[in-house]
Amino acid sequence: MERRVEVVSINGLAVEYSVIGKGEPVLVFHGGHSNCNEEFGYKALVENGYCIITPSRAGYGRTSKELGESLTKACEHYVKLLDDLNIDKVHVIAISAGGPTGIRFSSLFPEKVKSLTLESAVSKEWLTPKDMEYKAAHIIFRPSVEGATWKMLGFFSSLFSKLMFNMMAPQFSSLSKQELKQNVDDSDVLEFKKMNNRQRSGNGFLIDIKQTKELTVQDLKSITSPTLILHSKNDGFIPVEHPNFAFEHIPGSEMSLLDSWGHLIWIGKRSNERDQKLISFLKLNKIDVSLS
Repeated sequence: MERRVEVVSINGLAVEYSVIGKGEPVLVFHGGHSNCNEEFGYKALVENGYCIITPSRAGYGRTSKELGESLTKACEHYVKLLDDLNIDKVHVIAISAGGPTGIRFSSLFPEKVKSLTLESAVSKEWLTPKDMEYKAAHIIFRPSVEGATWKMLGFFSSLFSKLMFNMMAPQFSSLSKQELKQNVDDSDVLEFKKMNNRQRSGNGFLIDIKQTKELTVQDLKSITSPTLILHSKNDGFIPVEHPNFAFEHIPGSEMSLLDSWGHLIWIGKRSNERDQKLISFLKLNKIDVSLS
């Protein structure tokens, strides 16, 4: 997939973004520890004729961390990015820790959003100071050390791909080791290795944790676009209470709990279920590109 990456200045702050493919525009708010070079789930979109615009969210990649002062400030910059690109309407896909951004964006700018898809997404406050994951994140993913953390993870993932996958899988899946073997093959282990080699936290992940506290029930209730919620029932990272909460409060939303291996619904032997449901949903809510 040919990817164009650029950085623009909006109100004096940098916003990095990438563009892949041609067709109906899809605005992707990537998950935690990622940036505009994200790859998960993109192949099916490009093959089905969609143009993917992915901004590096606040504090990730070359996007200014100052955007992370609030979800609203960040979203105001993302909508100006669309204006600069002369894009009137998009499908929004919000992934994992990018869920709050997608929810706030869809709530604030309904005229821009043709459809919203939440994939393995956070939909309310997530990770609090009492959680071990919260404490660990503030140690190993703080800006001064996150580069070394990912360099080490990437190094060992390259040398011992299966071992690292087996060690890290319980963070992403509630399945047993035997069940994981039945749901994941060598090509998925390779994708997991590639993920560990491309990820960085920058200032972004700690911003993500802080921003989940900003979400309100009103954000969800204000969404007017057709909404699809895709989540694995075996997700060991973002509990199923998150998709249930979104489904309860987003008017007219549709939820599908996938029987995939875990949090990373874009890989695994049943990843095609995600692709089929997403593409069917997008085709049902087609954008008239001639008017955008």
